[in-house]
Amino acid sequence: MHTPYDGSSRLFAIGLKPLEASAWIDADDRLASNLALKEQRAAARWDEVFAAESDTEAAQAEVLALLAEHLPARFPEIYRLENGAISVAGRRVLLDGTPALWTAARLVQEDLVLMRRGDAGWRLTAAALCFPSSWRLAEKFGRPIHEVHAPVPGFAAGTRNAELIARMFDNMRPEMPMIRWNWSVYGDAELFHPHNSPARRFGSGARADNVFLRVERQTLRLLPQSRDILFTIRIIVDPLDALERHSDAARIAVALIEQLGAFNAEQLDYKGMTLERDRLVTRLREIAG
Repeated sequence: MHTPYDGSSRLFAIGLKPLEASAWIDADDRLASNLALKEQRAAARWDEVFAAESDTEAAQAEVLALLAEHLPARFPEIYRLENGAISVAGRRVLLDGTPALWTAARLVQEDLVLMRRGDAGWRLTAAALCFPSSWRLAEKFGRPIHEVHAPVPGFAAGTRNAELIARMFDNMRPEMPMIRWNWSVYGDAELFHPHNSPARRFGSGARADNVFLRVERQTLRLLPQSRDILFTIRIIVDPLDALERHSDAARIAVALIEQLGAFNAEQLDYKGMTLERDRLVTRLREIAG
């Protein structure tokens, strides 16, 4: 049911394109459960979930103000603004809570990351991260974007991709958010995955059984006042069984087989697929018919 499966993007391709401001934040029937999980993660692992440099308070407040304006207008059936608070999913979130970025994150399914321009380029200066996909906030906090992306094949410092990202960040405009999609394949449906390999085991047989498609809806928005960039990450996890019931299952399965076949050894390792690709392809071929 989720892009990139709906035809609006080439299947399983990663790219960046403009986004209508009205579609900036997403929400679906998993909102209440996702917000409840955020509260649990924060209570149990606050140091892993939140970090912020001291001079980001104004930018954090700017994010919260933008969401307080956007959400009731975009989803009036879900969000209600009243007396300095927003009611959502059976709870009332006070808008004067601190840290402001965490208050903002308690309203939406997305994780929220602030990037700020400095002498070393764009750095990760604040984040509310409850649903990481094989990375840890402590390892990325305070680092420039080329170091954040260093584990990604082809995106380390000095590469063309790193230069393109820096240029794109520099040229962003507040009135034009951007969107991109990422995907991965895991061995369970857990949203909180700071580790890498344990989740990527699809059972013990020749056929991959425990397979979950993990899609990341990512947006970028230049904040008009602070001039920081807000990076949002919305995680959607579906079992491969759901793909079998999709009306366009065969086409989607073939697209994923082609993408897996195009990966080089470095990309396979990054995706955690070196030992898993053949068994996954066997399963996908069953779906493709």
